[in-house]
Amino acid sequence: MTVKTLSTAALSGLMLAGMAGVALAQDAAPAVSPETAYIFNTLLFLMGGFLVMWMAAGFAMLEAGLVRSKNVSMQCLKNIGLYSVAGIMYWIVGYNLMYTGVDGGYFGSFGPYSFDPVGGNALDTGYSTASDWFFQMVFVATAASIVSGTLAERIKLLPFMIFTVILTGFIYPIAGSWKWGAGWLDAMGFQDFAGSTLVHSVGGWCALTGALILGARKGKYVDGRVQPMPGSSIPLATLGTFILWLGWFGFNGASQLAMGTIGDASDVSRIFANTNLAAAGGVVAVMILMPLIYGKVDVTMVLNGALAGLVSITAEPLNPSPFLSIIIGAVGGIIVVFAVPAIDKLKIDDVVGAIPVHLLAGIWGTFIVPLSNGDASFGVQIIGILAYGVFTVVVSAVFWLILKAVMGIRVSDEEEAIGLDKAEVGVEAYPEFTAAGTRF
Repeated sequence: MTVKTLSTAALSGLMLAGMAGVALAQDAAPAVSPETAYIFNTLLFLMGGFLVMWMAAGFAMLEAGLVRSKNVSMQCLKNIGLYSVAGIMYWIVGYNLMYTGVDGGYFGSFGPYSFDPVGGNALDTGYSTASDWFFQMVFVATAASIVSGTLAERIKLLPFMIFTVILTGFIYPIAGSWKWGAGWLDAMGFQDFAGSTLVHSVGGWCALTGALILGARKGKYVDGRVQPMPGSSIPLATLGTFILWLGWFGFNGASQLAMGTIGDASDVSRIFANTNLAAAGGVVAVMILMPLIYGKVDVTMVLNGALAGLVSITAEPLNPSPFLSIIIGAVGGIIVVFAVPAIDKLKIDDVVGAIPVHLLAGIWGTFIVPLSNGDASFGVQIIGILAYGVFTVVVSAVFWLILKAVMGIRVSDEEEAIGLDKAEVGVEAYPEFTAAGTRF
């Protein structure tokens, strides 16, 4: 008993001394060495980068689940193809066009990007240049994935891949330079922390323009009525949504761009929490609204509600309070509930619902930034939203129309009927269920 008492007393003394030491260290606020900050900042880029890269799998599974069985292989092919094209184009021209020599202007310089030499460092920048390139590259692949889902089941593979070259090498980098490359919108004070507009709305505008030029799937709109075309696999679509949700922590969290201080680490944690709350808000809002309006809860709408919540918080995931994050995400989910049928009424065929999720929720998230960020203003946010919309629609329309005139962008009616897995890929995802004579 005496030993126990002495041990407890000694332990208490050690704890008090330790607490005093911690308090003293906090008061002193010692700065980490540049080498340590460099390592942690680089680690943040790399971890965020592979999380966002994993979103490519999320988009592939989401799209595979929401298209019909006869087109699943095509969506898988397009997603691995676009990710690869994005990586090559962003090295050849995209990164420098977006970040090098913009200086308040409208685009940077042309040419491939150079990494640090083997064994070298970039202590003056605070992180490895290759880690920064990798993190930025996976973002551009996300923008291309948005287009893939909207135009599914009726676009030819080759023109889609050519447009991906244009989008990832030129359209996205030029648009991104206006804000993230210290271009003209950044000089005005436009705010978009992780890309509600720069990534999601840019991809959404390209998708909308392509959908208008490409036209709807055969049989989607008949005699003024919308004909349902259910996807092949709700489990795959759900898996894709969860993968995207996970990847979004890298998307938003690593956009802090630094983890070399206690403050940065704290902010990254706060971003993670707000991102998760916004997605949850989008889900709950859709689950409440759907039975009130339709009497049933459509799981695909709920999945898109989660994604809309994530897109909505992406423009400003750091400053909102937890409650405001939920509200921002919930409004994104509400947008999906009302926008999906509205788009169908306009006969715009968006196979996976990417236009409401990425374009419209992206606009909402960008617009509402000043509510929690005092450095932003509603006027400048609107200017940025409009500028990105006009630029992306005009440029993408030009290239879509050129592709349509030169090689055609749509498969034939016969190819669409048998499915693109047979017509263009030659490998069916579900051969047992898409044989001749089977209804799908």
